[in-house]
Amino acid sequence: MAGPGAYWIGEEEMEAVNEVMRGGYLFRYGSETDPKFLQKVSILEKKFARYCNVNHALATSSGTASLLASAIALGLKPGDEIIVPAYTFVASYTSVIFAGLIPVLAEIDDSLTLDVDDIERKITPRTKAIMPVHMLGNPCNMDRIMELAKKHNLLVLEDACQAAGASYKGKKVGSIGHMGAFSLNIFKTINSGDGGLVVTNDFMLYETAFGVHDQGHRPSRLGLEVGNRNILGLNFRMNEITAAVALVQLSKIERILDTLRKKREKLKHLISEAEGFKFRTLNDPQGDCATLCTVIFDSKEQADKVSKALGSKTVDQSGWHVYANMEHVLNHLKSLGQPHTKGSYPKTDDILSRAMNISVGVVDAGLGSGWGININSSDAEIEMAAKQFIDACK
Repeated sequence: MAGPGAYWIGEEEMEAVNEVMRGGYLFRYGSETDPKFLQKVSILEKKFARYCNVNHALATSSGTASLLASAIALGLKPGDEIIVPAYTFVASYTSVIFAGLIPVLAEIDDSLTLDVDDIERKITPRTKAIMPVHMLGNPCNMDRIMELAKKHNLLVLEDACQAAGASYKGKKVGSIGHMGAFSLNIFKTINSGDGGLVVTNDFMLYETAFGVHDQGHRPSRLGLEVGNRNILGLNFRMNEITAAVALVQLSKIERILDTLRKKREKLKHLISEAEGFKFRTLNDPQGDCATLCTVIFDSKEQADKVSKALGSKTVDQSGWHVYANMEHVLNHLKSLGQPHTKGSYPKTDDILSRAMNISVGVVDAGLGSGWGININSSDAEIEMAAKQFIDACK
């Protein structure tokens, strides 16, 4: 059970780790004049910034840390509201809760990303930001979201944790809003076991996020600093070993995406002869990561029947990716006067109860994608999976 990058870990990643170990410098900071200090974290930040075509990138310890550091850097204050989708990983909620914000949930549409019409219905005088989540590697409708944000003077924090490499109309996700957050854990497009990245074009936002991630320091200290800090920070630093693996994975990202897109296209073509379902909407078919193939059945009954026959489950049963399954988050929101229970978001509930995630690159039962193919599947294996799906639909 892992994401596509994990399937492609090989000698290159092992050698990169060994190179760091031989140098003996595992901490992200060191002397730039010491040849044994390889500066892997700094190099990763520069290369990822170039890849996303942004001015600044910051490496962190996780996608959750990236979201939290970004929310604080944006100047959002305790009690401010931020609109998030009712279908996302739990960290989209918990990161902003720890920043003192109030996540206001909005419905999704057939793309399984934010329903822009519902965003506008959820805006109040306390709303300060929108968090579009590029869920399952599918970019949100960023044109409409940015237009809405401009209309209401709202900040946009892109949760691109599941979408490294995705793009929307030629722009990498994460680079369209004010800040973008990525994850590098084992289930993502590329991975280093754990880790994350923040991107932005705004130096002030970058500088503040850097301070949040490293005890208030400014970028990029080489050693001890005294009396040069003006914000409070924590420790969300990435280490050199993590960065070494991430750099190798980043060098593979375009090949990974190209492979996934070809394999999913073949799978979609083969199963399209079956009846009773549609494929989820892709807001940019050329920019989607293709880590999953999501189908939405005409009825919940058929979705239950097919998913059960394949040893899978409908998306509404997929653990901490569905608001109704997050009892700790629901309890917290209830204490804030937001009594969310299953049924609070009927459009989301309906779509997810009829949807099934077929794995293409991300094989994860917790995401509801425990059945399907993977990035290394042969044509014969794809054809076999397609036949199983078609038979289950009959």
